[in-house]
Amino acid sequence: MKNNNNATCSDKTEWGKDVFDLLSWFKLDKTKNAKVLVVGAGALGNEVLKNLGLFGVGHIIIVDFDQIEYSNLTRSILFRPEDADKGYYKAEVAAKRLKEVNPTIEVQAICGDLSSGVGLGVYRRVDVVVGCLDSVWARILLNRQCFRMNKIFIDGGIGDLEGYATGYQLDVDCYECHLSEKEKMAAKTSKMSCSGVATINEKHGRLATTPVSASIIAAVQAQEAMKIIHKEELEAGKFTSIIGKIFKYNGAFFNSAFYNDASEYYDDCIFHEEWKDIVEIPYLSANTTVKDTLQILKSVLEVESVTIKLINDKFVDFLTSRNENKKFEVMMPVSKIRDHIESDEELEDLAWREGWIYQNEISEIDENFPYQDLSLHQIGIPYFDIIKVTHDKGISYIELNADKELYKTILNL
Repeated sequence: MKNNNNATCSDKTEWGKDVFDLLSWFKLDKTKNAKVLVVGAGALGNEVLKNLGLFGVGHIIIVDFDQIEYSNLTRSILFRPEDADKGYYKAEVAAKRLKEVNPTIEVQAICGDLSSGVGLGVYRRVDVVVGCLDSVWARILLNRQCFRMNKIFIDGGIGDLEGYATGYQLDVDCYECHLSEKEKMAAKTSKMSCSGVATINEKHGRLATTPVSASIIAAVQAQEAMKIIHKEELEAGKFTSIIGKIFKYNGAFFNSAFYNDASEYYDDCIFHEEWKDIVEIPYLSANTTVKDTLQILKSVLEVESVTIKLINDKFVDFLTSRNENKKFEVMMPVSKIRDHIESDEELEDLAWREGWIYQNEISEIDENFPYQDLSLHQIGIPYFDIIKVTHDKGISYIELNADKELYKTILNL
């Protein structure tokens, strides 16, 4: 059959041209320049990423610390059996496959935790954050990180044949305000964040999900992210957002779905904090030693002394077995303690037999910190982070601006 189309397969055209142009609200330049942080690359994350990639969102950062397992293959379009064979990281494989779907976009993987592995400098520069998480504690941390940088957080969750999507924004709706104190404490304990306690006795069971529920909820999340990217169109009333509302889907009974107001926002919640007036120090990096950092801060801020507050990830220098009176030097942030215990046969055995192991946590870094030659990264501060510093003049927020080179392309810096 003769093809009357003069274009060939090798011709390069702008992604989405003559397709998305037909949408009354779609702006190609906004989408190409948009920056989206997707936290979680499992079932939901795969579908969100696929949709954002097909839309041509120009800059996507994927965050996940998990490795691919065979159980992921039933509902994750970007993963293959060989990925599970080799134990590849979800974020790295998802980034690679998304580039195969749309080679015109920039994608970067971060194989780490959403707080200890991703600096606030990244959150500060994205347009919207999409959460595809499976734990309450992770959502609490993501909500706090987004609020500090005044970024919208589009959350999603799935079960068997159901799911939900909602949006959180400073001064509108807060994930943490929806939780009871009991729920917060249970979430915190499950992630070993309680001061001085490290438990590994409880193994959480898996929640059964389906590719259908993941597809439906992720589609809503991606759609809401596109609305935030098209801020002017949203404000002009071309559509409404899900912020302060909730979309619920139930596929078990007549594929029912409903959408209603669900805002919870209490003025006394201490985590409704926005970090403003951020000071960018171009020669300060997470690789800088504690000693040098303190000197730099005193010089830049023109103060006599400073204290760095470890907000998300305290530093642990040693673990102690109470009953057997043994001390183990670890020198790592709290977020790495569980994996360390589980990888050490003696520590894991003690944790099982004694029920807990005491961890010595340090939450403030000043001139009395005994490990001055450690780098900020070694004590748990991620690259391109924004650190909270107290001093005799008050509080300052300092960006480790030298680290922006790591994200120069993906954040279009």
